[in-house]
Amino acid sequence: MYHPNHFAQIDPNKPAIIMAASGEVVTYQQLDQRSNQIAHLLRNLGLKAGDHIALQVENRPEFFEIVWAAQRSGLVFTAVSTYLTAEETAYIADNSDSKVFITTQKLVHIADKVRREHTTQVQHFLLLDEPQEGFTSLSELLKDCPVTPVNNEEPGMMMLYSSGTTGRPKGVLPKQTATTIDELHPSWLALSQVYSFDQDAIYLSPAPLYHAAPLAWNMLVLRTGGTTVIMEHFNAEQSLAVIERYKVTHSQWVPIMFIRMLKLDEAVRTRYDLTSMRMAIHASAPCPVDTKQKMIDWWGPVINEYYAATEGAGITLIDSAQWLQHRGSVGLPINCKVHITSDDGRELAQGETGTIFFESLVDSDFHYYKDKVKTAEAHHQQGWKTTGDLGYVDEDGYLYLTDRKAFMIISGGVNIYPQEVESTLIQHDDVVDVAVFGIPNEEFGEEVKAVVQHREGLNVDTDSEAMKLLAYCREKMSHIKCPRSIDFIEELPRLDNGKLYKKPLQQAYS
Repeated sequence: MYHPNHFAQIDPNKPAIIMAASGEVVTYQQLDQRSNQIAHLLRNLGLKAGDHIALQVENRPEFFEIVWAAQRSGLVFTAVSTYLTAEETAYIADNSDSKVFITTQKLVHIADKVRREHTTQVQHFLLLDEPQEGFTSLSELLKDCPVTPVNNEEPGMMMLYSSGTTGRPKGVLPKQTATTIDELHPSWLALSQVYSFDQDAIYLSPAPLYHAAPLAWNMLVLRTGGTTVIMEHFNAEQSLAVIERYKVTHSQWVPIMFIRMLKLDEAVRTRYDLTSMRMAIHASAPCPVDTKQKMIDWWGPVINEYYAATEGAGITLIDSAQWLQHRGSVGLPINCKVHITSDDGRELAQGETGTIFFESLVDSDFHYYKDKVKTAEAHHQQGWKTTGDLGYVDEDGYLYLTDRKAFMIISGGVNIYPQEVESTLIQHDDVVDVAVFGIPNEEFGEEVKAVVQHREGLNVDTDSEAMKLLAYCREKMSHIKCPRSIDFIEELPRLDNGKLYKKPLQQAYS
């Protein structure tokens, strides 16, 4: 039985969700009953299996009450970033065909603009908090809804949107393979076993819940009877304090979080007891080799990496011991095979860099909602699937990432991968964050540009600081890969899933 309703019956008072800062607890019984109530409400509003809803909700317990309500009533649910504008939110609400849109008082100004200024398919705008014009209070509607399950429960599923770093976001609709609400997909079953997710797991979730990884991993924790500790917002030192306070056993991170924690003063980093941690899982963006080595040195061999995407095209895993033998790798595939191809679709030899495709060995597929062209572009003629990342495989079958195809710089006919340059510069003590991209060059076609966020309190003479960082880069890598110039910025446009939003930066220099 892989569902919160099972644990609501066998251990009703066990904490399912704990909010890290406030200490608010939702038990398995409360999660089960509240999600049942919302499922009844959605049925009462006329939604049937296969219909879509959207929620734009910050990190708070009700997020999962809504998600599990949709999951057990056959609905497709789309979690929307809380950082989007009204125009961006309206696009997703409309493109997803969502009939219900749920938000909070903190974010209602976005949904209110969507309601008043944009045409969407939304029939009901619901507010978790007090009602206001154009919005009905969810809590008021739930008062008369039963806490027992709806009739004919059916498995719903998530449809999340890509981050849109290279264009309009795309709705990723996976193939529904479950026939009952408590079925667990074979790939997630394998992950739960590899990472020992069970009723003893205490899982720290420091990222926004609307992203694919936090949402999916939290749902796995709740499917297997563990407790999830949700941070309202990520903070480097607070993360360490939360691990100590709740004796966290499992956690999930992105590399920029590692970097922020490593840049804390040593006295702060060593202040907290982290010995409860058994599995520190990371993904979402490539992790600089030096950063990962420092994390293993600090936390021990508990650092585990996986490579995957919202599309669920495939997945690779690597633990600390494997990584130390294959530094920089993202691991070996599970339930799939990796194929590296040239631009014309020809499969490349070991060690050659090309587009990464996955051949699934389980019943799994996806399509981009209402976009046959982009769906076709993501599928090889052999049926393999890709998200556009570039990489290669070594002699032992381990996969290495180089960059996304859209980010690659071609300067004088040489392929340069920004990720490699970023991974080098981020190791400098004065660099908090960095973005590298190509800008026009009359002679070479493109040249390498870096934009740096320097550490707080540093009195920067931009010319001398740029020269210092350029010299540092040239010590570490080939001169042809190094930036021709470096600019400084107060804060880089990094999405809260850890990915750099390079498009506006690059456009400013084009």
